[in-house]
Amino acid sequence: MAEPIYYVDRSYIREGKIAEVKNGMRDLATFVEAREPQLIAYHFYIDDSESTMTVVAVHPDSASMEFHMELGGPKFREFGALIRMRSIDVYGQPSPVVVDQLQQKAEMLGGGTVTFHTLEAGFSRLHPPQNTG
Repeated sequence: MAEPIYYVDRSYIREGKIAEVKNGMRDLATFVEAREPQLIAYHFYIDDSESTMTVVAVHPDSASMEFHMELGGPKFREFGALIRMRSIDVYGQPSPVVVDQLQQKAEMLGGGTVTFHTLEAGFSRLHPPQNTG
């Protein structure tokens, strides 16, 4: 079974762009929800000071993330005037294609860092245990 990919990015919201960021987030979430049924979770957060946006996504595998990057690329570009990418953290084992896509995304949105983290221990309960009795 393929390992899930956990994705977290953080971006600074440009001065005076909070309303546009919130509208863009809702539009992108709706777009992705309608076109990517395999995606486990896709969430946008804004901090209390409304200066930082965080995106959290859970993909079932690297192929899902690759598809997301291809499909969402044009939508991500729309955020370029609204944010400046601070960082992307990826937990799991993305394909080389995804690694390249993420580095290009970070550069396009302001040059944030991209860090990959390897699983050393733990488990996931993405689906509740089934009653077999």
